[in-house]
Amino acid sequence: MIPLPLARIAEITSGTLSGKADPRAVVRGPVVIDSRAVEPGSLFVAFAGARVDGHDFAAQAVRSGAVAVLATRPVDAPAVIVQDAATALAVLASAQVAALPRTTVIGVTGSAGKTTTKDLLARLTARMGPTVAPVGSFNNELGHPLTVLRADQDTRFMVLELAARNIGHIKELTRIAPPRIGVVLNVGTAHLGVFGGKEAIAKAKGELVEALSGEGVAVLNADDPLVREMAARTEARVTFYGRGEDAAIRAEDVTMDERGRASFTLRVPSGAAPVTLQLYGGHAVDNALAAAAAAYELGLPVATIAEELSRATPSSRWRMEVSERADGVTVVNDSYNANPDSMRAAFETFAVLGQGRRRFAVIAALRELGDQAPALNRELGVLAGGAGLTGLVVAGPDAEPVLEGAHEAARAAQAPPGGPPGETGPRIVHVPDAAAAAAELGGWLRPGDAVLIKGPRAMGLERTAELVLGGAPQ
Repeated sequence: MIPLPLARIAEITSGTLSGKADPRAVVRGPVVIDSRAVEPGSLFVAFAGARVDGHDFAAQAVRSGAVAVLATRPVDAPAVIVQDAATALAVLASAQVAALPRTTVIGVTGSAGKTTTKDLLARLTARMGPTVAPVGSFNNELGHPLTVLRADQDTRFMVLELAARNIGHIKELTRIAPPRIGVVLNVGTAHLGVFGGKEAIAKAKGELVEALSGEGVAVLNADDPLVREMAARTEARVTFYGRGEDAAIRAEDVTMDERGRASFTLRVPSGAAPVTLQLYGGHAVDNALAAAAAAYELGLPVATIAEELSRATPSSRWRMEVSERADGVTVVNDSYNANPDSMRAAFETFAVLGQGRRRFAVIAALRELGDQAPALNRELGVLAGGAGLTGLVVAGPDAEPVLEGAHEAARAAQAPPGGPPGETGPRIVHVPDAAAAAAELGGWLRPGDAVLIKGPRAMGLERTAELVLGGAPQ
């Protein structure tokens, strides 16, 4: 964060000083919303949540080193009192961006792959200068400004992940940190029930390219028709990436190894270089291409891009994390979140990674699909039930369509070698929660087996992975 005295923070946020706050006291960062994350020089932003009210921790935050608290009511600590904490946080972040004219802001959005692409791109920009990027998926109205406020005068690049849960959300985020490069990955089925259809999702994602000026660059996925059409919605120069010959940045000669990791030739207008990914799944190729296209627009040579992409390992947790137990059981923890598209990608990767082995999966009913939820969850069940699994655990509520689809597919399948005697297709069970899923698996797994764990974030299936791996926190 650029150091700011409390008087200036109050001026920017239209707040007033309270609690004997010293107007000359300087906040040097970080700005945090969790009192446990306070460091000396911090600004603690107090939010009143459904379960916890940050105002109750104001004094503790100051004792831990916070200079002051950004609050909506007086607290027992030095404070800047504002009408709305989220609005004040956004305004403060916007002022910080305006004070960093030499910093290039890059925005990444899409229905799937945002975090992986952001991580790859941040790795690439770090080769060119100090880079700030979100931790994990800090991509909403709170995480976005908190990430921006980590930048300082030395920051050359901000790689920001932008999420939308409705029309207008991305537009608001781009007002906080106007991007010079906007990357749109895909338009899928995540939050389908909230938006009402893929066309509405495309409208929301396209707000990123609409925010670009004529001096900016829109990096668009040529393989997704709804993303490709966004070229008409921006004043910026457009560069396409993809797998077809019409994409300026493309992957040629894609192959997959026995662990489900891709190799390909990265082709750009100035040449080509080989890439061997350490990330799992064919979908990682598309994320790598998106990051490569943005980095190429920033002037990074293709050989350097290929080198960094080949070195990259997963850096945000619970996204295709592959771990090996001492007995040879492979656990694929892809539990951060799920939608119909990412479920298909995960099962495709798992089929390669677990080839020739007994395979098991833990899944849960997908959410935020609106009127299409029963049909799409039934399709998920058909996908899982027909995936050649030895056993399938469906965890949590609203599982009936998933179970129905899985049993239908199982009736059409033959039991895999080594499967439970007398079963047709995979053994299918329903359990109430993540812990029960781990307990069920515990009775099934043998040395050398493979298990995929994937479901919506609200189910907390990372706990299943933790327990299956022996209780070590992930």
